[in-house]
Amino acid sequence: MTERDSDIPETAAARPAQTAPVVAVVLAAGFGTRFDPDNSKQLVSVGGKPIVCWSIEAFERCGRVSDIVVVVNPKVRSAVESLIDDMGYTKVRVIIDGGAERVDSTAAALDTLAAAGIPDDAKILIHDAVRPFVEQSSIEGSIDALDQFTAATVAYASTDTVLLTEDLGDVKVVKSVPDRPNTFRAQTPQSFRFATIRRAYELAASDPDFHPTDDTRVVVDYLPDEPVAIVSGSETNLKITTLEDVPTAEHIAEEIQGRDPKEEARARMHALLAQAAGQMR
Repeated sequence: MTERDSDIPETAAARPAQTAPVVAVVLAAGFGTRFDPDNSKQLVSVGGKPIVCWSIEAFERCGRVSDIVVVVNPKVRSAVESLIDDMGYTKVRVIIDGGAERVDSTAAALDTLAAAGIPDDAKILIHDAVRPFVEQSSIEGSIDALDQFTAATVAYASTDTVLLTEDLGDVKVVKSVPDRPNTFRAQTPQSFRFATIRRAYELAASDPDFHPTDDTRVVVDYLPDEPVAIVSGSETNLKITTLEDVPTAEHIAEEIQGRDPKEEARARMHALLAQAAGQMR
């Protein structure tokens, strides 16, 4: 694995120098049975581009990401390989087959990284390929969070009241109602120092009831003393789960493609300056 310097302008005081690899793991191995059993949703075109390409490009564009690992459903491996070759993604180092469940795909990626000699302090960003519109600010925030914490997750503050329930016979009843300011909707990337996520998975592997739906849960359950930082997500960081999500995704894609790149660059610079000013207070 290699490391590259950021191509985004920033003040020296804004963040420490990057000394460890930053590896994005793009999980594109789901079978998508809720979407369309006959077609892989990762290959569905949104805004004139396959969903998986949107996600890969988000990390390809970030100057601080040094390497990308793509985990695929074996049924579409050749199609994804062709897309990556055609698009000329320079940071994709390896494409590997995923497993039956999400955690199996993450475990396969971690094993591949371990075999490649990735250092314990490497920053690993694990992202669902079917969240094609992750913001650069969320990727940057995830990388920054790992300077202070060993685990972080992008999340979006809930605008609805969340109900925690329990079973009462065959009926769900309300057990508690958390305060809304403390409730968030989990998104990705979910990010970790390599040693932390590797250790969490090693502990989880011996648990026969191990069936988490995301990687943050693995750390929370098996390394409970490791705090997981919240990184600000966005409403547009949509997970495309069913066919009904596609019109919303098309609308988001249209808005993104209509943005002025110069305005985006100015907005990033303003955000960096604001961050630097906040740290000097």
